Amino acid sequence: MSKPTEITRDDIVSMDDYGKIRGAKRKELVDIKKARRVPIGPHATFYFESYDTMWMQIHEMLFIEKGGDEQIADELAAYNPLIPNGRELVATLMFEIDDERLRRSVLGRLGGVEETVFLKFGDEEITATAEEDVDRTTADGKASSVQFLHFPFAKPQAAAFKAHDGDVVLGIRHKNYPHMTLLPSATKAALAGDLA
Repeated sequence: MSKPTEITRDDIVSMDDYGKIRGAKRKELVDIKKARRVPIGPHATFYFESYDTMWMQIHEMLFIEKGGDEQIADELAAYNPLIPNGRELVATLMFEIDDERLRRSVLGRLGGVEETVFLKFGDEEITATAEEDVDRTTADGKASSVQFLHFPFAKPQAAAFKAHDGDVVLGIRHKNYPHMTLLPSATKAALAGDLA
């Protein structure tokens, strides 16, 4: 059975009902997110998104902001593009640096980082493409601390990824942040489930 690739209004529960299940849902999501979190280098972390992570995100936004029915359409428009469509993986890349001066310095040298991310397995390499909602590198070359990335797979590549039992490398080739890491087996299994 294929995973859902879109959240609709019918999938949104009332905030009263959500309040009752919120604690259990958050606990349930901890294990899901754990397998989808991949740190790389000293400052970057990839959070691979799914229907479940976006369902929770939308409900959290509605619950916290209390925008009611009018807010639902905006949240669906914002977060549906981050649900894998069966032929891609989707990740939020965050540069998490607490020290403000260090954060400014690192991000100031990372312009275009969203164009240097890749996933490699066997003879295949998938180059990430940035979500086009907004330019995440400023004119003066400063990168945003949050990047939304899509890894598009051709049908044979998706099949190859699902069948691959060797190493999967996630990497950034930016000259000021050249780092790579191997995906843990639990992460690879979770991501294989995103591909139809």
